Formats: sequence, C-alpha cells, structure tokens
Amino acid sequence: MNMMEKAGRGQGFIAALDQSGGSTPKALRAYGIDESAYSNEDEMFDLIHEMRTRIITSPAFTGDRVIGAILFEQTMDREIEGRGSADYLWNVKQVVPYLKVDKGLAAEEDGVQLMKPMPGLDDVLARAVSKGVFGTKMRSVIKQPNAAGIKKIVDQQFAVGKQILDAGLVPILEPEADIFMEDRCVAERLLKENILAHLGDMDAQIMLKLSIPVEDDYYADLIAHPKVLRVVALSGGFSRDEANKRLARNEGLIASFSRALAEGLFAQQTDQEFNATLAESISSIYEASIT
Repeated sequence: MNMMEKAGRGQGFIAALDQSGGSTPKALRAYGIDESAYSNEDEMFDLIHEMRTRIITSPAFTGDRVIGAILFEQTMDREIEGRGSADYLWNVKQVVPYLKVDKGLAAEEDGVQLMKPMPGLDDVLARAVSKGVFGTKMRSVIKQPNAAGIKKIVDQQFAVGKQILDAGLVPILEPEADIFMEDRCVAERLLKENILAHLGDMDAQIMLKLSIPVEDDYYADLIAHPKVLRVVALSGGFSRDEANKRLARNEGLIASFSRALAEGLFAQQTDQEFNATLAESISSIYEASIT
C-alpha cells in the first residue's frame, strides 16, 4: 500500500503531533514538564521532540491503527533513531507523514482568525517533498457564525491549498469551528456551503480537518465528495471520551487528535506505563474512527 492508498483508504486515524512555538509550553505542562525544566526555546523544543519521539517509537504506535502523523517543521528537520522523522514514520512504522505549514493565527476579524502570512512557503514545501512528506496541514479558526468571515477563511484555505497541490503535496485544510461558539450549527452550514462551492473548481483531491459537527453525519456529503480524499476531525477541547463518543456517531469521519491523543501521558511514567497508556488511547480513538 502506498501513501495515497493509506491516506485515503487506511483504517484508523491521524495523530496530530504538531504543537508549535505557541502551544508547546502547554503541551509540555500536560506531559508533566513545567517551564522550570528549560531556560530557552531550544531546550523547550528538545524536550517536545523527546516527547514526540517517545510516542512515535512506542510499540503501541504503528500503521495498523495510526494512518498518519502531522509533524511540526522542527520535528520534520530532526531525526528519530538516526533517520529523518518522515522517513522513520513511513519506512519503519508505515505511518503517512504530514507537515503543519501555517505560521499561526491572525487577530480576530469578522468573527474569524485567518492564517498569518506564510513567507517562504514554497521553500518549506520543497524541503518537505525532499524529506518524503506526503501532505500538509494548516489551521484557521471560526469564532462566530459570520458569513463574510467564513467565506474569507475558506477562500484563504483553498488558495493556499492549491499552492500546496502545485508543489506535489496533499493539503489538509483545517477551518476549525470553535466548539464553544453560540449557533455553531449556523457556522457549520455556512462553512459547508463555502467548501462545496470551492470543491467544484479543484483539479485534484484535498483533505479536510473539521470540528466534530453539532448534527451527526452533517459532513457525509463532504466525505463522499470525489475531490475529498478524507475528512478528519479535531477534538477541539472535548475530552478524549467525549470526542470519541461524538466521533463514533459520524460514519466515515476519522480522528486527527492532538491533546486528546496525549491525554494521560507523562514524562515521569516508566516505559511500561507510558506504552500501556498510549495503547489504550490509540485503541479507543481507533475504535471511534472505524465506526
């Protein structure tokens, strides 16, 4: 099975291991490492790479249940057990490597947070191709059901998505709908309308990463669309148990969890404890993803 087949038809879920500069301290705290453990950004990124390496090299983390993994740029540029991270994921674990390419969120305007500009994106994409990466991911956030703002967010996602396709990679477009907003179902209707309008103009398949919808199976038409390789879901602030319950009610929608995947993992655990906890997490997310 090649990467395209695995990404499109593989059973399981995508692990989101792409915490960047802004979210790394929070991820490390949840892992049991507070700010006193590092004195600069380099040390912080060394620690998060150790955490990611521990997850990826765990015997619980294999292509049998994990379809793909989304990496932060620094992780892509580092090694795991003497091999490039993307090379290790695919050739050792049979897990499809993706790269987070956005540079964070702009200030809220029209009820949304667009992506910040991405200078040098073409260079990053070329480097990703050279390292064996299959696809990319980029996130923006819908905070209010504002029609003008949602149109801007989808327009931006598809414009950059076409640039990524031109570079030979498969983009995961992630226009996240904040699960805590009022009238989220209105925002999701506007979001789906805009996505469907753009899909008709696409020459190649893309992937979508969306919040688990308010209405079960609301994204069934996106999942079935010929221009959509896969639709994956973020946990969005739900606990793993709650996210799994909601996910399982949506046929064909699979997980791409970050915080929910790492829930219960701590630096202080023995390898046996760590691997057992990760195995339980992977098993529960896998079961929710294949229902």
